Amino acid sequence: MAYSYETHMHTSEVSKCARSTAEQQVTAYIELGYTGIIITDHFINGYSNCPEHLPWDKKMLFFTSGYNNAKKAGDKYGLDVFFGWEFTIRGADFLTYGLDLEFLLANPGMDKLDFYEYSALVRKHGGYLAQAHPYRKEYYIEHNYPVEPYLVDGVEVFNAVDTTMANTRSFMFAKEHDLPMQAGTDSHRAGNYKYSGIVLQNKAKSIYDIIKDIKNKNIDLL
Repeated sequence: MAYSYETHMHTSEVSKCARSTAEQQVTAYIELGYTGIIITDHFINGYSNCPEHLPWDKKMLFFTSGYNNAKKAGDKYGLDVFFGWEFTIRGADFLTYGLDLEFLLANPGMDKLDFYEYSALVRKHGGYLAQAHPYRKEYYIEHNYPVEPYLVDGVEVFNAVDTTMANTRSFMFAKEHDLPMQAGTDSHRAGNYKYSGIVLQNKAKSIYDIIKDIKNKNIDLL
Protein backbone atom coordinates (compact mmCIF):
# COMPACT_ATOMS: atom_id res chain seq x y z
CA MET A 1 0.00 0.00 0.00
CA ALA A 2 1.21 3.53 -0.78
CA TYR A 3 0.61 6.74 1.17
CA SER A 4 0.58 10.21 -0.39
CA TYR A 5 1.82 13.34 1.40
CA GLU A 6 1.79 17.01 0.49
CA THR A 7 5.12 18.62 1.40
CA HIS A 8 4.54 22.28 0.51
CA MET A 9 1.33 24.20 1.20
CA HIS A 10 -0.04 27.40 2.73
CA THR A 11 -3.03 28.64 4.69
CA SER A 12 -4.74 32.00 4.36
CA GLU A 13 -4.61 32.49 8.13
CA VAL A 14 -0.84 33.01 7.96
CA SER A 15 0.43 33.26 4.36
CA LYS A 16 -0.57 36.51 2.66
CA CYS A 17 -0.54 34.83 -0.77
CA ALA A 18 -2.88 31.96 0.21
CA ARG A 19 -6.55 31.99 -0.71
CA SER A 20 -7.92 29.06 1.32
CA THR A 21 -8.19 28.49 5.04
CA ALA A 22 -6.49 25.60 6.78
CA GLU A 23 -9.79 23.71 7.05
CA GLN A 24 -10.54 24.23 3.36
CA GLN A 25 -7.11 22.87 2.49
CA VAL A 26 -7.59 19.84 4.71
CA THR A 27 -10.95 19.07 3.16
CA ALA A 28 -9.52 19.33 -0.36
CA TYR A 29 -6.68 16.92 0.36
CA ILE A 30 -9.01 14.40 1.97
CA GLU A 31 -11.13 14.41 -1.19
CA LEU A 32 -7.97 13.81 -3.23
CA GLY A 33 -7.06 10.77 -1.16
CA TYR A 34 -3.91 12.07 0.51
CA THR A 35 -2.79 10.47 3.76
CA GLY A 36 -1.19 13.59 5.17
CA ILE A 37 0.02 17.14 4.62
CA ILE A 38 2.84 19.33 5.89
CA ILE A 39 1.76 22.91 6.55
CA THR A 40 4.58 25.19 5.35
CA ASP A 41 3.28 28.71 5.79
CA HIS A 42 5.59 31.58 4.94
CA PHE A 43 7.70 32.52 7.93
CA ILE A 44 7.51 36.11 9.18
CA ASN A 45 10.42 37.12 6.91
CA GLY A 46 8.39 36.04 3.87
CA TYR A 47 4.96 36.88 2.49
CA SER A 48 3.27 36.72 5.87
CA ASN A 49 0.12 38.17 7.43
CA CYS A 50 1.87 38.48 10.79
CA PRO A 51 1.54 41.98 12.28
CA GLU A 52 4.94 43.66 12.54
CA HIS A 53 4.28 45.31 15.90
CA LEU A 54 3.82 42.11 17.89
CA PRO A 55 6.51 40.86 20.29
CA TRP A 56 8.34 37.70 19.23
CA ASP A 57 6.29 35.24 21.28
CA LYS A 58 3.01 36.63 19.93
CA LYS A 59 4.39 36.52 16.38
CA MET A 60 5.21 32.84 16.80
CA LEU A 61 1.76 32.08 18.19
CA PHE A 62 0.23 33.85 15.21
CA PHE A 63 2.57 32.04 12.83
CA THR A 64 1.58 28.60 14.09
CA SER A 65 -2.17 29.33 13.92
CA GLY A 66 -2.52 27.99 10.37
CA TYR A 67 -0.97 24.68 11.39
CA ASN A 68 -3.05 24.51 14.57
CA ASN A 69 -6.26 25.06 12.60
CA ALA A 70 -5.22 22.44 10.05
CA LYS A 71 -4.32 19.94 12.78
CA LYS A 72 -7.68 20.43 14.43
CA ALA A 73 -9.49 19.91 11.13
CA GLY A 74 -7.30 16.96 10.25
CA ASP A 75 -8.03 15.23 13.55
CA LYS A 76 -11.74 15.86 13.01
CA TYR A 77 -11.99 14.68 9.40
CA GLY A 78 -9.21 12.09 9.21
CA LEU A 79 -6.02 13.57 7.71
CA ASP A 80 -2.55 13.53 9.25
CA VAL A 81 -1.19 17.07 9.58
CA PHE A 82 2.46 17.90 10.25
CA PHE A 83 4.24 21.17 11.01
CA GLY A 84 6.87 22.95 8.96
CA TRP A 85 7.48 26.35 7.41
CA GLU A 86 8.95 28.14 4.41
CA PHE A 87 11.83 30.42 5.39
CA THR A 88 12.88 33.20 3.02
CA ILE A 89 16.36 34.67 2.50
CA ARG A 90 16.89 37.16 -0.33
CA GLY A 91 13.79 35.78 -2.02
CA ALA A 92 15.02 32.16 -1.89
CA ASP A 93 12.75 29.78 0.04
CA PHE A 94 13.65 26.87 2.30
CA LEU A 95 11.21 24.22 3.47
CA THR A 96 11.98 23.43 7.09
CA TYR A 97 10.72 20.34 8.93
CA GLY A 98 11.30 18.65 12.26
CA LEU A 99 11.24 21.66 14.57
CA ASP A 100 8.43 23.06 16.69
CA LEU A 101 6.99 26.08 18.49
CA GLU A 102 9.42 25.60 21.37
CA PHE A 103 12.33 26.00 18.96
CA LEU A 104 10.78 29.13 17.45
CA LEU A 105 10.15 30.74 20.82
CA ALA A 106 13.74 30.02 21.88
CA ASN A 107 15.24 31.75 18.83
CA PRO A 108 13.98 35.33 18.63
CA GLY A 109 15.38 37.26 15.70
CA MET A 110 16.05 34.17 13.57
CA ASP A 111 14.16 35.86 10.74
CA LYS A 112 17.29 38.01 10.18
CA LEU A 113 19.71 35.12 9.65
CA ASP A 114 21.65 34.56 6.42
CA PHE A 115 21.93 31.23 4.54
CA TYR A 116 24.86 29.96 6.57
CA GLU A 117 23.51 30.95 9.97
CA TYR A 118 20.03 29.57 9.28
CA SER A 119 21.34 26.25 7.96
CA ALA A 120 23.60 25.82 10.98
CA LEU A 121 20.82 26.68 13.45
CA VAL A 122 18.23 24.35 11.92
CA ARG A 123 20.56 21.37 11.62
CA LYS A 124 22.10 21.91 15.05
CA HIS A 125 18.63 21.30 16.50
CA GLY A 126 17.88 18.27 14.32
CA GLY A 127 15.77 19.99 11.68
CA TYR A 128 15.59 19.19 7.98
CA LEU A 129 16.14 21.82 5.29
CA ALA A 130 15.23 21.64 1.58
CA GLN A 131 15.50 24.47 -0.92
CA ALA A 132 12.14 25.04 -2.56
CA HIS A 133 11.91 25.78 -6.31
CA PRO A 134 15.59 26.87 -6.51
CA TYR A 135 15.40 28.09 -10.11
CA ARG A 136 12.16 30.06 -9.89
CA LYS A 137 12.47 33.44 -11.61
CA GLU A 138 10.31 36.27 -10.27
CA TYR A 139 10.98 39.97 -9.83
CA TYR A 140 11.04 39.62 -6.04
CA ILE A 141 13.59 36.77 -5.98
CA GLU A 142 17.14 38.07 -5.71
CA HIS A 143 18.71 34.64 -5.19
CA ASN A 144 17.09 32.53 -7.97
CA TYR A 145 19.54 29.63 -8.04
CA PRO A 146 20.58 26.88 -5.59
CA VAL A 147 22.63 27.59 -2.50
CA GLU A 148 25.79 25.58 -1.86
CA PRO A 149 24.80 21.89 -1.63
CA TYR A 150 26.25 21.45 1.86
CA LEU A 151 23.78 24.00 3.27
CA VAL A 152 20.70 21.85 2.60
CA ASP A 153 19.52 18.30 3.22
CA GLY A 154 17.38 18.05 0.10
CA VAL A 155 15.94 19.82 -2.93
CA GLU A 156 12.40 20.33 -4.17
CA VAL A 157 12.89 19.06 -7.72
CA PHE A 158 9.26 19.28 -8.76
CA ASN A 159 7.00 22.17 -7.82
CA ALA A 160 3.53 21.93 -9.36
CA VAL A 161 3.28 25.65 -10.04
CA ASP A 162 6.80 26.09 -11.43
CA THR A 163 7.87 25.86 -15.06
CA THR A 164 9.08 22.63 -16.61
CA MET A 165 12.49 24.20 -17.25
CA ALA A 166 12.88 25.31 -13.63
CA ASN A 167 11.89 21.88 -12.34
CA THR A 168 14.24 20.13 -14.75
CA ARG A 169 17.16 22.31 -13.65
CA SER A 170 16.32 21.59 -10.00
CA PHE A 171 16.29 17.85 -10.72
CA MET A 172 19.65 18.01 -12.48
CA PHE A 173 21.19 20.00 -9.62
CA ALA A 174 20.01 17.47 -7.03
CA LYS A 175 21.22 14.58 -9.16
CA GLU A 176 24.62 16.16 -9.76
CA HIS A 177 25.18 16.64 -6.03
CA ASP A 178 23.48 13.42 -4.92
CA LEU A 179 20.94 15.30 -2.80
CA PRO A 180 17.63 13.80 -1.69
CA MET A 181 14.73 14.89 -3.90
CA GLN A 182 11.16 15.82 -3.05
CA ALA A 183 8.11 17.23 -4.78
CA GLY A 184 5.26 19.45 -3.66
CA THR A 185 2.26 21.36 -4.92
CA ASP A 186 3.10 24.73 -3.35
CA SER A 187 -0.63 24.93 -2.78
CA HIS A 188 -2.13 28.32 -1.97
CA ARG A 189 -5.77 27.40 -2.42
CA ALA A 190 -8.08 24.42 -2.35
CA GLY A 191 -8.94 23.20 -5.82
CA ASN A 192 -5.54 23.47 -7.50
CA TYR A 193 -5.64 22.26 -11.07
CA LYS A 194 -2.49 20.22 -10.47
CA TYR A 195 -1.24 18.50 -7.32
CA SER A 196 2.05 16.93 -6.32
CA GLY A 197 3.83 15.52 -3.27
CA ILE A 198 5.63 12.37 -2.27
CA VAL A 199 4.57 8.75 -1.85
CA LEU A 200 5.73 6.59 1.07
CA GLN A 201 5.43 2.83 1.35
CA ASN A 202 4.74 3.03 5.08
CA LYS A 203 2.38 5.39 6.86
CA ALA A 204 4.26 8.16 8.66
CA LYS A 205 3.68 8.30 12.40
CA SER A 206 5.52 11.60 12.69
CA ILE A 207 7.31 14.22 10.60
CA TYR A 208 10.54 12.39 11.41
CA ASP A 209 9.35 9.34 9.48
CA ILE A 210 8.86 11.56 6.44
CA ILE A 211 12.28 13.18 6.88
CA LYS A 212 13.92 9.77 7.23
CA ASP A 213 12.32 8.42 4.06
CA ILE A 214 13.28 11.54 2.06
CA LYS A 215 16.89 11.39 3.30
CA ASN A 216 17.11 7.66 2.57
CA LYS A 217 15.61 8.28 -0.90
CA ASN A 218 12.89 5.83 -0.04
CA ILE A 219 10.07 7.81 -1.68
CA ASP A 220 8.39 8.26 -5.02
CA LEU A 221 7.57 11.67 -6.44
CA LEU A 222 3.87 12.28 -7.04
